[in-house]
Amino acid sequence: MSNMGVPKRLTEMQQRFAEFLVYGGPDGPVTKTEAAVLAGYSKNRAPQEGSELTNPRQSPLVVEYIGKLKQDRIAKHDVTYEGHLAELDRIKNAALKKGSFSSAVNAETNRGKAAGLYIDRKIIKHGRLEDMSELELEAKMQKILEDYGSLLNVTPKSEKIESNTKQKKDYSSESESSVSSSESESSS
Repeated sequence: MSNMGVPKRLTEMQQRFAEFLVYGGPDGPVTKTEAAVLAGYSKNRAPQEGSELTNPRQSPLVVEYIGKLKQDRIAKHDVTYEGHLAELDRIKNAALKKGSFSSAVNAETNRGKAAGLYIDRKIIKHGRLEDMSELELEAKMQKILEDYGSLLNVTPKSEKIESNTKQKKDYSSESESSVSSSESESSS
């Protein structure tokens, strides 16, 4: 069999079809049929043309060109770490030239976030610590140490926690006695 039916290069209409299909029309993305009409194909045959032009067996050059255009488009809008930082730096410098310091600070902060210099932490609290008793607070702290001790890498020995608890109780009893003695002195 000969390849007489397969052209060696694209026609202008085929190129326009591929470009409209990849880049869209004046109103945004288009379907195969819409791309065919925009490229100049007959409205009556546009659905068939769109299908045939995207079939690798019938139109291998068009399909290859569409693939190349898609790769070029992806490469143009590709986000790399270096490119992202450079763009944020460019935005920061443009903002500084205009005297828009808030925008410059935001751009620099975003550069730092992209570089991993910032860590966003969100803490969701249930209830208020002020409303908890001393025993509840100690139990909560012990639970946190049990759950996150490996992350903190600072797991105190239980003896230290018990000794700290005793010391706190001793201080609180001393302060209560000193308060009651000072109250009795002031009342006399």
